[in-house]
Amino acid sequence: MVKSDKQAAAVPALRKRDWRKAMSDHVAYGLLAYTSLQIFVTVKALSEGSSTALPYLALVVLVAGIIPVCRWYEKRWAVLSDAEAADPALAGEFRRDVTALWAMAIGLPFGLALIFKMLLEVF
Repeated sequence: MVKSDKQAAAVPALRKRDWRKAMSDHVAYGLLAYTSLQIFVTVKALSEGSSTALPYLALVVLVAGIIPVCRWYEKRWAVLSDAEAADPALAGEFRRDVTALWAMAIGLPFGLALIFKMLLEVF
């Protein structure tokens, strides 16, 4: 059976992955995950040892500190040309950066909570 031109046009063309948009999405979701974990993990660890506004100030400082790192990942991929942004040869580098970004977004709040708990026991 032969498809008409109208039917062929209705089938979406295969889209290539745009590494720029994909990294931007990962950075946005990573920041959300990091901030949520930071609120629930680190602030809880800090608030156990202090009844002042210090835990909340620490939260602001720690979230503000992660933004430049995430922005660096995003900038690295944002400078790609249109041809480079669809190049499947960059898949390995993309996976490496995404893995590092998510390891930082998930691991850093737990690591900081552990450090804060240790510091609170010492002091």
